[in-house]
Amino acid sequence: MAALSFQLHKTDDQSSARAGSITTDHGVIETPIFMPVGTVGSVKALSQQQLKTEVDPHIILGNTYHLYLRPGMETMEAAGGLHQFINWERPILTDSGGYQVFSLAANRKITEEGVTFRSHIDGSKHLFSPERVMDIERTIGADIMMAFDECPPANSEYRYALDSMKLTHRWLDRCWTRFNDTPDKYGHTQNLFPIVQGAVFHDLRKASCEYIASKGATGNAIGGLSVGEPEPVMYEIAALCCEHLPKDKPRYLMGVGTPWNILENIALGVDMFDCVMPTRNGRNAMLFTTQGVINIDNKKWERDFSPIDPGLNCETSQYYSKAYLRHLFKAGEYLSLSIASIQNLAFYLWLVREARKHILAGDFKSWKDEMVPRLKTRL
Repeated sequence: MAALSFQLHKTDDQSSARAGSITTDHGVIETPIFMPVGTVGSVKALSQQQLKTEVDPHIILGNTYHLYLRPGMETMEAAGGLHQFINWERPILTDSGGYQVFSLAANRKITEEGVTFRSHIDGSKHLFSPERVMDIERTIGADIMMAFDECPPANSEYRYALDSMKLTHRWLDRCWTRFNDTPDKYGHTQNLFPIVQGAVFHDLRKASCEYIASKGATGNAIGGLSVGEPEPVMYEIAALCCEHLPKDKPRYLMGVGTPWNILENIALGVDMFDCVMPTRNGRNAMLFTTQGVINIDNKKWERDFSPIDPGLNCETSQYYSKAYLRHLFKAGEYLSLSIASIQNLAFYLWLVREARKHILAGDFKSWKDEMVPRLKTRL
């Protein structure tokens, strides 16, 4: 089987937006792409059939930390990896668990060896070292594996950010060695993406990009953003990273973000995105639509019998009315969570596919500038 390859089809004349395609053993991923988050092997509130027919993503995510804790790697290996376990034949990316460990600040200890943490499930103690994470990700069997890194807080002091970046690079060296010393599992090629860190400091980000690029990986990720920094700073750092990362490799901005965040970062040269926002906000009655943001809890929708999103070519969005979805939320019906999550994920995938069309057509910049204010509108 072949390693991941990236083909760049067109770059926008008035921005750094790119349209490309990533080829993996489980299929082709057209970029720019949004990847639904399936943390424990399930995109929340959707079945795999709904995900394929209503959202149709080219790739989804799993999470190393959560899958390691349950169902555990013995079950994962017995199943033949995550693809077989969840019956998903398309590409999968696994986060290394670095961000989850970052979020467990009160229950972790970082050393050169790795991170010791306590499970959020039962309080049991565990160690994630770069080597252990590579072994776990090999067992999960994702097409794209993420290197184990430390994600510093947005408000980190320079000295902490510098030390953290250097630790991330040393861990990357160990990840890289372990990755290259262990075989692919389950008959398909796995790929390792390094992660750029450096908080909000330009010199650190540049140095990290250069170090990451030196590995010659099949793709590269930008981490440590959307962790509390202002939006303009996010764009500033993303732009800097895109400037210094290889142009012939896909760039993945981790954990970002709102629809307008995604469009602005596409304009800066980012190819891949993921975020829990579509499903998390959907479960809390916030809908992202082609016309703007809807709080479906609002009384104004009580007798609005129009489709949830008439501008979206998604059966669920056309089939159910705003009034009915509001009623389901008010009644505490589980169906409300599924409908809202499908709407939001289908919208996110529609958005990146529209962006791709406009990049290929040559009018992305004007389209993006028109779309961003509309997407921020509170209906």
